[in-house]
This record gives sequence, C-alpha cells and structure tokens, in this order.
Amino acid sequence: MSAFELVNSIGWTLVHFSWQGALIGAQTALALAFLRKARPETRYLVACIGLLLCLAWPATELFGRLTGDTGAGGGFAIVLAGAAAGVTHDSGWSSLFERNLAWIVGAWALCALFLALRMIAGLLWVQRAASNEGHDPAWQARIERLATQFGLSRPVRLRIVRELSSPVTAGWWRPVVLVPASLVTSMPPHLLEALLAHELAHVQRHDYLVNLLQNVIESLLFYHPAVWWISRRIRVEREQIADSIAARQLGEPRRLALALSELEKLQFSNHHLAQAANGGDLMSRIKQLVRPDTEALNWKAAIPVLGFALAGLAGCAQTPASNPVSVKPDSIVNIPVAQFDSCERPKYPAEALARDIQGTVTLGFLVSTKGVVLDTTLRKSSGDTSLDEAARMALAKCTFTPGTVNGKPTEQWTEVQYVWVSK
Repeated sequence: MSAFELVNSIGWTLVHFSWQGALIGAQTALALAFLRKARPETRYLVACIGLLLCLAWPATELFGRLTGDTGAGGGFAIVLAGAAAGVTHDSGWSSLFERNLAWIVGAWALCALFLALRMIAGLLWVQRAASNEGHDPAWQARIERLATQFGLSRPVRLRIVRELSSPVTAGWWRPVVLVPASLVTSMPPHLLEALLAHELAHVQRHDYLVNLLQNVIESLLFYHPAVWWISRRIRVEREQIADSIAARQLGEPRRLALALSELEKLQFSNHHLAQAANGGDLMSRIKQLVRPDTEALNWKAAIPVLGFALAGLAGCAQTPASNPVSVKPDSIVNIPVAQFDSCERPKYPAEALARDIQGTVTLGFLVSTKGVVLDTTLRKSSGDTSLDEAARMALAKCTFTPGTVNGKPTEQWTEVQYVWVSK
C-alpha cells in the first residue's frame, strides 16, 4: 500500500467519525438519561460501551479501507462500468476534505503524538513518585489493614507526595496510592483513612486499566467532543461506585462524605478546583453519600442528546448523495471509468461459495478529480450481503479515470456492476 492510500484511508476515517461519534454520543446520552434511576454500575457499563464503540467503529472502518479482505475462495467474475453517473460540484465538502486530507492527517498525528507523550510523561511521573517519594510506616500499616478488609491479595504501597492536590491510585500489578503531604499533616486520621478506603475500591475494581484505556482513546480521538463527554461520564460514575464500596466497607457513609468535604476545603484553600483527581465533582458525591436518592430528570439532561443528534444529522447530511446532481443540458459530461488493471479481484466469501450463491451487485462510487474513490453506496444488492460487501471493499480500491464536465475534471458518481459466478 502506498503512502497516498494510507493517508487517504486514515483521513476519510477521521472525517467520517465526526458524524459517527456524534451518533454514538447521542445514543449514549439518551441511554444514560433513561437510566438516571439505575445503579451507577449500570450507567458506568453503558458509558464504557459507548466509549468502546467510539474506538471500534473507526477502527473497523479503517481496517476495511486498508485491507478489503472478506474471505477466500474462487470464482469467475465479470465487471461492467459506467451504467450511470452523477455529477457533484467540485466545491463541496467532500472535495474540500479531499484536497486537505494530508493536512488533516498530519495535524491529527501531531496532536495525538503530543497527547500520547503527555500520557507517557504522567506514567513516568507516577513511577518516579512511587519509587522516590516519602514512606510512612504508620500509614502503610493502616492501608495494609484496609486492603485486607477489602480482600485484596496484592500488596498496596502508600507514598506521600508534596505536589499533589488529592489522592491518586496508579498501577495494576503493583498498585500504589499517592497521598498529598498536606492531607497527612492537616486532615484528621479517621477522615484520611476514609479517603484511602475510596482509593482501595479503585484497586479492587481494576479501575486503573479502564482509565488507561480511556486516556488512549482520548489521545486518538481528541478532536471529538462526544469522546470527552462520554469519558467524563465514565469517571463520574466510577467515583460514585468507589464511594459506595468504600462507604459500605467503612459502614459510615457520612464519614466519607465529611472526608470529601474536608478535601474540598483544602483544595479551595490551595487554589485548586473542587474536583477529585480521578474525576467527579466533590459536592455531588457528598450529596450522593448523604442523600442517596435518585436524580430527577431535568431539561439539562436533554442538551447532550440534542446536541450530538444534531451534529450527527449534520454530518450525515454532508455525506454525498447517491442521486445524480443535474448539470446544464449543453454540458459535455464524461463519467469516471474504472481502470480494471488497477482493480483487485474480489474474493468469493467462503460460505457463499460453499452454498453456490450467485448474483449481480450494482455499486455506486464517488470518484474524485484524482481518480480516487471517496465514497461508496449500494445501488442494487446481489441478494447476499457478504457478496455485496466483498465486491464493495475490493472495487473501492480501483483507480478511475476521473470524470469531466466540459473538459474539466469533476467529482462524480459512477456505477460498477460485479457479477458473481461460482462455477
């Protein structure tokens, strides 16, 4: 695969995720609104599924663009091109994106690299803090007793760090809890112990691994607001779950609520925002511990749903239509023509070949002014989805002679038929 094809595949995957992510965000927001009375664990699972879909959808699309392999088999095929065509204006969104795909991919790669380096720097800082920061035998003994109470078999280390605003848990195989030095010196021991119980709940649930995956997805898809919104909801629900587990182990929800209240005061006195290091507004967490009543639905819950839905519809509206756009009657139009020597022969899906399924599929291809396929659509099915998809994935890699209008290369739709014959 050439560098041009790689950039083209990555670029269109990034562009298409602008509306795909909005649709996922709208569906996730709607599900969370309906589940407002459910347990935090349920909302957490829904948000995690939404974030994983944000990664899986573009990853699947990119894999398909890069490979196009859908199976193995043999067979005989006939290809016909130019059955119909449609002209699109060269000044449309697709043409704009096409001309700037290299810049889009380059900017995305630089930003993703920066975020990845920042994440790596954070991991190195935690590793250094775990190795070099202060030890306190008394508090180490306390956290070991708490870990036994939580049923943790792995040893949990405790380190006291100066430059930190709230406790942080890191590591999976060798977990470590970093505690701000200001908390050790200023917070009553029984309240600090409640905060440590909250951190041990994260260790028990292996939340560090989920948070690490969140950071990876945020680094790759940083440009989409839906990714950040869903990721924030995951952190909010995760903190409530950890609060619930810690309060249950301590047997004193109000003790943990008081500890969070003291943490909020210390953060404000040190000019920090009142937000825990792992996510979640402290005041809302305190209210949930003191009054664990269900959250009432209000109009603010509809804002993410409507916002992401409108963004998704707007993105879909920018997808090139499969219907032809009319041109002036006196225009001389030459439709794009596939250069068949550049085409990869579609591979007969094994199951369809075994069942002797045959048929003719008609596909529409939006061809750029450079002869590259920008988009595809199914005009007429062969009767079997595996045959349709195998033909689409392979023929989308063909190089076309660009279409012209009055001698000027123009972005156009053209049709290609592929006949599947098993014998």
